Amino acid sequence: MNDLSAVPAGDAAALNDDSQEFIRIRGARQNNLKNLDVDIPTGELVVVTGPSGSGKSSLVFDTLYAEGQRRYVETFSPYARQFLDRMDKPQVDSIEGIPPAIAIDQTNPVRTSRSTVGTMTEINDHLKLLFARTARLSCRRCARPVRRDTPESIYAEMLERAAAAGDPRLQVAFPVDVPANFSEEEVTKLLQGQGYTRIHSRNGTRLQVVQDRVKMGSAEKARVVEAIEAGLRVGVGRVNVFVESDDAQQECWHFSTDLHCAACDIHYADPTPARFSFNSPIGACETCRGFGRVIGVDYGLVIPDESKTLGEGAVKIFQSKSYGESQDDLAKMAKRRGVAMDIRWRDLPEAHRRWVIEGDGDWVSWNKSGKTHWYGVQRFFDWLETKAYKMHVRVLLSRYRAYTPCTVCNGTRLKEESLLWRVDGLTIHEMMLMPVERLR
Repeated sequence: MNDLSAVPAGDAAALNDDSQEFIRIRGARQNNLKNLDVDIPTGELVVVTGPSGSGKSSLVFDTLYAEGQRRYVETFSPYARQFLDRMDKPQVDSIEGIPPAIAIDQTNPVRTSRSTVGTMTEINDHLKLLFARTARLSCRRCARPVRRDTPESIYAEMLERAAAAGDPRLQVAFPVDVPANFSEEEVTKLLQGQGYTRIHSRNGTRLQVVQDRVKMGSAEKARVVEAIEAGLRVGVGRVNVFVESDDAQQECWHFSTDLHCAACDIHYADPTPARFSFNSPIGACETCRGFGRVIGVDYGLVIPDESKTLGEGAVKIFQSKSYGESQDDLAKMAKRRGVAMDIRWRDLPEAHRRWVIEGDGDWVSWNKSGKTHWYGVQRFFDWLETKAYKMHVRVLLSRYRAYTPCTVCNGTRLKEESLLWRVDGLTIHEMMLMPVERLR
């Protein structure tokens, strides 16, 4: 059973083709292998089959993987090797053309449906680290790049923007929020004691305090940078530059030393590997908890036959004796809304189908609207959920439930903020979906 080196005559030429790369094993004697010679093509899916005890695991794990892993570990320094698991050299005369190897053992202890080949082989760990160190963030609202500003970068951008705007006079200001237990007058007195006497504008409880007024064409760099640094210090990392003009609404340039979109006033957390993991509560979608799907009502089961009309019982659950009253409610409300009961479900207008599922938009509650508005199939199932403490209701609900893609994360399994980070224009979910060859 160990003579795996024999190949069909038609494939003999392929083995001699120099363009095809092979892993060449010669004289493998590990465990019950009997001096085996075999050539395994690389870049292809190769399946090793045979009866129990024929030597499949001895060839794949104890010989091929063991030698690949052993050679990979030997590339590290002696100091690093002491922290890595090392496998014994297999009993084999020679192995040529073997790349670094990864093995997914048959007895892997991972027992969660979140697991993928990437998580079990720890490839995902490298991707998470890559994104935590090199990814670029875009604002969820304005889609502009979000980065940490420095006094030097702020000065350079002010210089560039001022030149493009005709060198107007600029007011360097910083925001100060008035605490709930202080009045604005008390805050302004405290600012005056520190030398800040000019307030540019007020927006609710937030004051824009002027640090300096400059013209970039004539002001010395040291003065502008000093004003920026002082504004960042008092403004807790935020500076706003107002362009003086006759317009009532002055243009404002926003800057921040934090991961904060100053234009939208949205703060973002620092990237960590856990931020990009669907196995961590930090990165996992809160709705599906990192599974990418949720169990809920499958309307394909609720309306299994789209060739039926509403009058013929397209909504299956309304055809039972227990809930036939809902079929009568549907017929009564459909007549009021002009929804046809004699047209096949698949031919109904989209707005009418949505009305059947979602009900009236001005529906308030069962007490206030139950008899005057159509509650919809969706609210009917919501009502059934409140009765799920009864066994027969749970059995009924199970007939119409199925796993469906999470509508919050759209199956990515990650929070929205995790998908705002990109490397070369790709999110980590998009990278995970790509073939390995395209990631090189």
